[in-house]
Amino acid sequence: MQWVFLLVAGVFEVWWAIGLKYSQGFTKLVPSLFTAVGMAASLYFLALALKNLPLGTAYAIWTGIGTVGTVILGVILFKEPMDITRLVCIGFIVVGIVGLKLVSPH
Repeated sequence: MQWVFLLVAGVFEVWWAIGLKYSQGFTKLVPSLFTAVGMAASLYFLALALKNLPLGTAYAIWTGIGTVGTVILGVILFKEPMDITRLVCIGFIVVGIVGLKLVSPH
């Protein structure tokens, strides 16, 4: 179950990062509230996952999910550039996430 909590925490990590962009520096109320909910939920589920997962592994995977998800949505929602170099770098992050999961003792 701790891996599900970590995945959910990562999804909420993406949620709040995207909300932060829409909040325009916390100057828009609804996106700011959306961001705050995402932040709280992300930390809550990360805390649940950390009950049984090693800190370094869980934190790296959590931030990795957030990074990959945010880059993908940045390209889709904000028309950010995506070239082969960025794809390769994102691929390295995904390999790192999978690798940490595979070598984790839990």
